[in-house]
Amino acid sequence: MLVKWEGIVIRSVDYGESSKVMTLFTRENGKLGVMARGAKKTKSRIAAVSQLFSHSYYLCKAGPGTGMPDLSQGDMLDSFRDMRQSMTATAYAAYIAELLDRLTQEREPNPYLFQLLLHTFRYLDEGRDAEILCRIFETKMLIVAGISPQLTACVNCGEQREPYAISVGQGGLLCPVCQPSDPYAMAVTPSTWKLLRLFQVFDLERLGDIEVKPATRNQLKHVLRSFMDEYLDLRLKSRAFLEQLERMERMTQSDQD
Repeated sequence: MLVKWEGIVIRSVDYGESSKVMTLFTRENGKLGVMARGAKKTKSRIAAVSQLFSHSYYLCKAGPGTGMPDLSQGDMLDSFRDMRQSMTATAYAAYIAELLDRLTQEREPNPYLFQLLLHTFRYLDEGRDAEILCRIFETKMLIVAGISPQLTACVNCGEQREPYAISVGQGGLLCPVCQPSDPYAMAVTPSTWKLLRLFQVFDLERLGDIEVKPATRNQLKHVLRSFMDEYLDLRLKSRAFLEQLERMERMTQSDQD
């Protein structure tokens, strides 16, 4: 049986001398694996659509069982060429793709996540702020994982009293009265927790220009990574590379200053 899916390649692994096993995140069926036979051959007509991050229509042969479909042909919609040519954008895209891969199950349709991934890659391709796009994506994926921090009021007493700190252990904001209950609570500026709260409900399609101070960027990253490290057993190779790249960029910026 032939089936047609709109998908984005979030992982691609060599298989044998000439083939690849692709992981697609599709609009119709969520995440699924596809065998791309002969995709590594120079003149293969499926070589381009089997590249990491490619957004295409995929025509596949799917059997009656649960075996892996074979890719018959593909129709490229977007290769995100500009994103691929930027090392920084590519590093963020690889991290975003791996995070999505690790936090989703096979064949669970989620058109919202497909649109989120598609818009994130489009913005990266346009040269938009990769760091902020990553923070928005991380915030959304925490919701998917069921560990989204409570950011509307104090998680302990329910009161709305500033200045807040954020408790990873208790799962959200702590007001000044309740902060002694967690000596490890992170002091954050109002800009930080308000941006995190915005990211939770924000429709990425409506993204405009967001100016974020370096100190706030650091707090956003620290809070989100702290929640992921505490509640998710993820050891992402792409994150290690991204953090190395970020350190190099900070050193370069420091030398220029």
